[in-house]
Amino acid sequence: MANPTQPDVGSSLTMSPSNPDRQSPYPEKSPILPPPSGFAAAPRFPPPKLQQDQASSPSIKTPNVLSPANGIKTGSSVPHLSTPPGPPVFTSPVRPAAVPFRTSPASPQPVALSSGSSLPTSSPPKFSNGSFELQHQVSSGAEDQVPVGESSFVLFSAHKVLKQKKLANVPSLGFGALVSPGKEISSGPQVIQRDPHRCQSCGAYANIYCNILLGSGQWQCVICRKLNGSDGEYIALNKEDLCRFPELSSPMVDYIQTGNKRPGFVPVSDSRMSAPVVLVIDECLDEPHLHHLQSSLHAFVDSLPPTTRIGIVLYGRTVSVYDFSEESVASADVLPGDKSPTQESLKALIYGTGIYLSPMHASLPVAHSIFSSLRPYKLNMPEASRDRCLGTAVEVALAIIQGPSAELSRGVVKRSGGNSRIIVCAGGPNTYGPGSVPHSFGHPNYPHMEKTALKWMENLGREAHRHNTVVDILCAGTCPVRVPILQPLAKASGGVLVLHDDFGEAFGVNLQRASARAAGSHGLLELRMSDDILITQVVGPGEEAHVDTHESFKNDTALYIQMLSVEETQSFSLSMENKGDIKSDSVFFQFAIQYSNVYQADVSRVITVRLLTVDSISGYLESVQDEVAAVLIAKRTLLRAKNSSDAIDMRATVDERINDIALKFGSQLPKSKFRRFPKELSFLPELLFHLKRGPLLGSIIGHEDERSVLRELFLNASFDLSLRMVAPRCLMHREGGTFEELPAYDLAMQSDAAVVLDHGTDVFIWLGAELAADEGRSAAALAACRTLAEELTELRFPAPRILAFKEGSSQARYFVSRLIPAHKDPPYEQEARFPQLRSLTSEQRTKLKSSFIHFDDPSLCEWMKSLKVVGHSS
Repeated sequence: MANPTQPDVGSSLTMSPSNPDRQSPYPEKSPILPPPSGFAAAPRFPPPKLQQDQASSPSIKTPNVLSPANGIKTGSSVPHLSTPPGPPVFTSPVRPAAVPFRTSPASPQPVALSSGSSLPTSSPPKFSNGSFELQHQVSSGAEDQVPVGESSFVLFSAHKVLKQKKLANVPSLGFGALVSPGKEISSGPQVIQRDPHRCQSCGAYANIYCNILLGSGQWQCVICRKLNGSDGEYIALNKEDLCRFPELSSPMVDYIQTGNKRPGFVPVSDSRMSAPVVLVIDECLDEPHLHHLQSSLHAFVDSLPPTTRIGIVLYGRTVSVYDFSEESVASADVLPGDKSPTQESLKALIYGTGIYLSPMHASLPVAHSIFSSLRPYKLNMPEASRDRCLGTAVEVALAIIQGPSAELSRGVVKRSGGNSRIIVCAGGPNTYGPGSVPHSFGHPNYPHMEKTALKWMENLGREAHRHNTVVDILCAGTCPVRVPILQPLAKASGGVLVLHDDFGEAFGVNLQRASARAAGSHGLLELRMSDDILITQVVGPGEEAHVDTHESFKNDTALYIQMLSVEETQSFSLSMENKGDIKSDSVFFQFAIQYSNVYQADVSRVITVRLLTVDSISGYLESVQDEVAAVLIAKRTLLRAKNSSDAIDMRATVDERINDIALKFGSQLPKSKFRRFPKELSFLPELLFHLKRGPLLGSIIGHEDERSVLRELFLNASFDLSLRMVAPRCLMHREGGTFEELPAYDLAMQSDAAVVLDHGTDVFIWLGAELAADEGRSAAALAACRTLAEELTELRFPAPRILAFKEGSSQARYFVSRLIPAHKDPPYEQEARFPQLRSLTSEQRTKLKSSFIHFDDPSLCEWMKSLKVVGHSS
């Protein structure tokens, strides 16, 4: 895509205030209480829900400056995403990419956490034009009080923008935003049931920052500065009168049109309101796997709402489509799997007497009987060699979702409530029929067949997207599923591919969460921003849309993105640069998201943000949000880590970034070759060290398929999951069921304690040997840790594995490898970065020190010193 020449937009809503004490992200302890039950407008990324009964639920003690995962900030505010890093040596700014939009897998993510503090703003200048004066519609005080919760929609890596292009475009740090378009909000004053006022020149929407001419109702566009009429609506005696318009008093509003106002709308009964879910199930499973899958499937259908329509398709060498018209018999129509179904066979299926999509209230007993009737694979053949026609099965599932409606409605397309879903339960690779690859990599024609399969799967995913159907692929078991072949199908449809160890608990939870995700359809994202700012790249579950708005808006230079699906857990990451030195005191960003929600209403969500500009480097660095910047850098880096060889190269670029940030923004130590890292970004090196060592770039995950799935998930992950995948969150269990948040260092491995480590897609519970020896105490601690793990991840998709093990066990290596080794550092370094050590007795510290086995992994301090950089705790 050509570089946008228009004002590009990124946007930010309420963000956490800068931490007044950024020297140590882990100061003294303070209790975390469960979140209040009733916010008028809940944050897009609500705090993790702890149990409401404080008497029986664990509480968390944590430092005053909290990790963003708590909904409270540690010196940085919100996360954000960005373009790939520049060349290995960061000497010149990243040039605008020839194609700024990069599609990446559409992995839903868990609800992220963010704080609800206000975004600092200042009163705009008044504009004089002849005999009249433009007035802003709200007072500066009202502007400063941006409503709680809005930051969850758009998160910036900094609260201010540097005016100087050369400094602002330093690629090692970068600037950008994370946009989460699909958040559902409750009805309130910010919901408007009328058409928006839009700039007749550039198409931007009237908003809270517009200047208003009270006498005539004219308003000035913040993007192109042109005057527009409001058909007299904005005529008012004073600025306070304008506050009755939600768009002039809130930075985020939803314009909603319901069905009776929409031409061509076809009413749908309540039983058809929820879009159908079709299960596509691998029938080539051995008995243990099948037993687990059956349990998960039975629990799944029991969890569905009564009105949900469900379909069940099995695949092996053939495709079986189950018929719900027989109440006591599990019967199916069978189609061959070696080729795509013909129109004739599909017509015979769809127009026959069978019922292939049925609401749960009418089909629950039939569904249970179908699952109970499944039998294990009988032939003596290795798992990887069994014929599986996964591609044909998805084609058939797509056909039964479409049904005969296209013909019967005589040109009026029936719109179901949101996206339909196909959920594939796969235990092995697609090796039969269209989109398949040979059983053996040694097949003489394998490379060509793989290329053909990739293209076919991507086309099938695109076809699903055209019919508003998302394909999620949930894989499990020990048989490699050939992730590169299946990934394009999920990605192009707006779905996600997830790997599981087995078809047990985590698989069952993900099955339920995949179907329950609220999904809109027909999504379009418009990005506009002040002409000083350029979008260099977009990453997320979408693709560039070519929208011709020339007739309506002559100077519309917005960047339009077609969203593959519209879900609460998705996000887009934007990378931005200054086009030149900025002269103005502020820059504006506006996002407009248009989609049809699950209730069949057409929604236009408009989010507008103003960021102040500064000349001062220290003023800019104070506004940088460490966690946001770290997630941004991680997304840039992961875009280029397409295989294990690339990952090694990208680990080197993390070193380069630390060096370059210290060079551009740090200070030289006197009489030394070392540079001091900027104190305002003191937490950033720790986050990037986790990135370098962890599963995204490090070597702690052995199989490339697993790394590929993690990368694809991460590139679309919301803030909370992104941050947790980069840097784990460490919580130590205390007597009485409380938890203390600690830095994720190996110094937390204290033998008398239990520790929960949340690493996004995995949660580990570690029991110290001394605690494990006491059965009563260890059982209570393990139960509390498990409860906490479930509560912290109850809204997360994919649901993480939760693994528990004891100190010294072989599985404990999963836990140890994710902690920063700090036991070799001198005591003053340890205490500066891990203050909890001060509470230990000398005997406890000696015991802790003696428990570590020497290995060569560098600590954070050693790593930074190897780069000739020192932090502010040193």
